[in-house]
Amino acid sequence: MTEQQQYTALLAEGSAVPTLLCGHCHSILSRARIFRNQGSQNQNTECRTIGLCSADDCGAVNCCDGALARVDNPERLFGIAS
Repeated sequence: MTEQQQYTALLAEGSAVPTLLCGHCHSILSRARIFRNQGSQNQNTECRTIGLCSADDCGAVNCCDGALARVDNPERLFGIAS
């Protein structure tokens, strides 16, 4: 079994709405695929927030903690996603 590589999500610069980008391919991470790393969705990682890239050739797992730390109100991102 191979261990899946994890990337660090990026915060899109100059975006009016907080937008996270995949650390591997730089595609936009869909808010529907960003989730808290807890409960039944718990991944074996230290990240509190995970973003899954939905780009066709990517599918990377992204740690979103650093990018969300740069957002004034990261809870707003989850409000938009809900």
